[in-house]
Amino acid sequence: MSAIAAVLHIGIILGGPSWYRFFGAGERMATAAQAGHLYPTIVTSCIALVLAAWSAYAFSGAGLLARLPFLELALVLITIVYLLRGLAILPLISIAKVPPTPFLVWSSLICLAYGLVHMIGLMQMWRTS
Repeated sequence: MSAIAAVLHIGIILGGPSWYRFFGAGERMATAAQAGHLYPTIVTSCIALVLAAWSAYAFSGAGLLARLPFLELALVLITIVYLLRGLAILPLISIAKVPPTPFLVWSSLICLAYGLVHMIGLMQMWRTS
């Protein structure tokens, strides 16, 4: 799933401003991309690289790649980040009174799903070791 998200972020860079808008990156990012600024490309590339690294750790944990350093710790931290990002919408809406935009809702649900899948994978990994 992280690999799909990484590829999608690369697609957003290649797709340009309309893709930034469609995927909810915000008008500032889309306008900056349209103006030829490097900022949207750099930010989106960094996100893609992080997601690619997380994907490699997931594949390693599943036994599809060679064992990577600090595998268990990395998978636990990745899982926590996904879960926290997925659940962050709750205090944003209830305490900070941030309006729940479609991007915020969908990205939170996606991250929560990723985190739950990672958590299930971790539990399976720990049962077999």
